[in-house]
Amino acid sequence: MTNDNPIHSSAPAGISRRYFLQVTAAGLVTATALGASGLRARAAAYEKFTWISPRGTLEVLDDYPYWSAKKAGYFGDLNTDMQPGPSDGTATVKFVDVGQADMGFPSPGVFSFAIQNGMKLKSVFHMGARDTFSLAFRKGQGTNNLKDLEGKTILLGSAAWQAIVDPLLAAQGVDIKKVKYVEAGWPTWGTALAGGQGDAALSWEGLRAEWIAKGLDFEYWLGVKNSKLPANTFVVRAADLEDADKKAFLEKYLRGWAMGLEFGYQNPRAAVEAVFEQFPTLAKNLGPELGTTSILQQINVFRGDMDKRGGWGSHDMASWQGFFDEILKIGQISAPVKAEDVCTNDLIPAANDFDKPKVKADAEGVKLSEGFAALDVEEIKAHLFDSAVK
Repeated sequence: MTNDNPIHSSAPAGISRRYFLQVTAAGLVTATALGASGLRARAAAYEKFTWISPRGTLEVLDDYPYWSAKKAGYFGDLNTDMQPGPSDGTATVKFVDVGQADMGFPSPGVFSFAIQNGMKLKSVFHMGARDTFSLAFRKGQGTNNLKDLEGKTILLGSAAWQAIVDPLLAAQGVDIKKVKYVEAGWPTWGTALAGGQGDAALSWEGLRAEWIAKGLDFEYWLGVKNSKLPANTFVVRAADLEDADKKAFLEKYLRGWAMGLEFGYQNPRAAVEAVFEQFPTLAKNLGPELGTTSILQQINVFRGDMDKRGGWGSHDMASWQGFFDEILKIGQISAPVKAEDVCTNDLIPAANDFDKPKVKADAEGVKLSEGFAALDVEEIKAHLFDSAVK
């Protein structure tokens, strides 16, 4: 949801966790509202497997593994669907919880909201091996010491994003009670920062390049360089993992994503083209160079240190446990959470059981359009972090 006035909701002392949970709980999607009969009909099997975005839009490069895999036929005969969902930051877990979607892509903070509110969800495929989140500042006003943000205001696209920023700040030694938040609306919160409102704004890898395309030129404190916290992950209903047919489906589905990730790693320009074919307006707005820049930022996050991982989607349980311990300290959850209870690597071996040389050959065999063929990928990689606060 957008608003003509970019600042449409604020809390002078910050958005307290208690207020945030009351507001989102009041807006929880219920079985009654969505039709209980529809939920029962879905319970037996996945008639159409629906993935729901955390952003309120699909017209981004973030989901390039899906579009690459779909174009290459890696999902086979699986009946899959992608939905943008509402722009409410917690919708991606709410809709999975009540059966209106089958897989969500929450940040760890929003996942913690689901846990705190009793949603029986489980993380099955950890996309964000490195912390994707960053803080944007107007040029010349950035800092590498986030304690400087005490007493300052951070702009968010959704109030739910406070659950992302609070642990990020706390892990850097910030007293989060001294930080103010303003919900500046989706997709206007970056424009609000550029217009002089607030002192910083939440951002993430991939979005940095998209903001440049919109004329939003900021400097950044980069989580990918400075944070040990995990990033967004794929969650499903825990009960689905107890159903043999659904578990087998999930393994095949996640294999498609893993193959799409491998495809993008082997030929990022071809992956961008797959997304641009799906969304011509995005292609027009970004163009080949910024599109490739965006996807390279995300590949760095999604791949992480693959030599130390169990494959695409593998959870680093120590990183997740560190996150849960941190949010317990700051009161974002009220009881301890054991990472192994809510995250699982059980599906990762099957998801990564594919012919990697074939995917590499598929990716390298794509004939690029002239604009993409002219790009120097290594040169773009060399400048991925030029906008970091010096």
